[in-house]
Amino acid sequence: MPWRGPDHPGEFPTLGWLVGEWIEGHCVVPDGDDIGEPYLLTDEMWRFLAWHYRLREDATEGTWRSAWHFRRSQLVRPQKWGKGPLTCAMVCAEAAGPVRFAGWDASGEPVGRAWETPWIQIAATSEDQTDNVYRALVPMIDEGPLADLIPDTGETRINVPGGGRIEPVTSSGRARLGQRITFAVQDETHSWLEANGGWKLAETQRRNLSGTGGRAVETTNAWDPSEQSVAQRTAEAAVKDVYRDHRVPAPASLANKRERHKALRHAYGDSSVLAGGWVDLDRIDGELVEIAEKDPAQAERFYMNRIVAGTAAFIDRDRWMARLGLEEVPDGTRIVLGFDGSDVDDWTGIRAETLDGFQFTPVYGPDGLPTVWNPAEWGGQAPRLEVDAAVDELMDRFDVVRMYCDPPYWDSEVDTWASRYGDKRVVDWYTNRIKQMHEACQRLVTDVTKKDSTWRHDGCDLAAQHVANARKAARPAGRYVLRKASVHQKIDLAVCSVLAHEAAMDAVAAGLTRKRKRRVVGF
Repeated sequence: MPWRGPDHPGEFPTLGWLVGEWIEGHCVVPDGDDIGEPYLLTDEMWRFLAWHYRLREDATEGTWRSAWHFRRSQLVRPQKWGKGPLTCAMVCAEAAGPVRFAGWDASGEPVGRAWETPWIQIAATSEDQTDNVYRALVPMIDEGPLADLIPDTGETRINVPGGGRIEPVTSSGRARLGQRITFAVQDETHSWLEANGGWKLAETQRRNLSGTGGRAVETTNAWDPSEQSVAQRTAEAAVKDVYRDHRVPAPASLANKRERHKALRHAYGDSSVLAGGWVDLDRIDGELVEIAEKDPAQAERFYMNRIVAGTAAFIDRDRWMARLGLEEVPDGTRIVLGFDGSDVDDWTGIRAETLDGFQFTPVYGPDGLPTVWNPAEWGGQAPRLEVDAAVDELMDRFDVVRMYCDPPYWDSEVDTWASRYGDKRVVDWYTNRIKQMHEACQRLVTDVTKKDSTWRHDGCDLAAQHVANARKAARPAGRYVLRKASVHQKIDLAVCSVLAHEAAMDAVAAGLTRKRKRRVVGF
């Protein structure tokens, strides 16, 4: 029998009501004074479940893989709204509840059933982030009726009867392609970036889900639009089969308490105490005001749920990309190099610049690999012999007149290069010198942003991401150096770009734009 049809305008078939009832009957509050009490959904949460589990009106029994209206969902809400406990409850339902379409009953209502062997992943870019969900999930199971259904909970994995499991995964311990997962929670995707492996983790999980007919739910705060996070990519994707739930209040003056509270009431909805929930908006307002003193954009993103670019950005991503200029740089061209090295955490990279102002990431080796090395992809440590081979090739292929190197962790290698290629070509350039670093950063900012500039770059995605990640860290006398927007957001190629541009400008000032003519002596 097909779906019964709508009882009122706008009604659609969904398993969300059935799943929500199962959650309220089996899940408990995982922490706080009410631990062990039944976990009750707010109206907003019921609405989200209804849309996430929405079915196609023409779905038929036996075609459950194609029965869903949406492939996955995104929930954008402010801090403390309750995204973590909600996704814990959804994990419990996906482990043992009626989350798979099994046809229609005699009244035309949808019927659900459980997965035989659910494989659920709670994903984030770090273990601390996965703990946000996982540490609430275990007591939600252990302290209520689910303890009998799912008796085997552990610190790193939960075994579901019948061979299923629930596990946390991170981008550093990347989910492998081909894993037949049935559900994924992708947590705090505003911090999932290309540089920290977030893009690859999201893409791998989504491919794995497509093979089983499984789906994902993505939870996030509002994102910084300069960072190109997974959250932003999901929100901006030109597809109609992804459900996006984002409550955005109107702009509000952070200096006006009345406007702030109006925006907060809208952003927090029925999770606020004023609507019968748990969030004290006065307390949230106090946190917002304190953060706004130093970073108003972060305060708006985290508490008002508004998409605002980060303050103190080094160079806005759009301005950087406006200088895109695809060019070929022939072997033998006179260039300079900027090198920033790391050991086991940050990245190692080289950027090059011609003396007429075209910056690019050179390639090396038989496969034409970019001169960017992420230690996580090289066994956890920068590949020093690989970097040395790349430098040797670049010195041979191009007419390199300057190479500015930030030497910490690489003192021996930089000394070797100076001995091999000449200490006038390979130069120690310490980025911890405040005055010099500030002036070098400002020189690049000026040539990127001024209207009559002819400076351009190759559009390297990683360089663009690292530039967008970079923030100005204030220093005395109105100066600044560069810092990361967060611990996971790398900026090493931005430093390489600063060094390459400084080397290019110094080479021009030294009259090195043209090769010297050799004097021919006749007898």
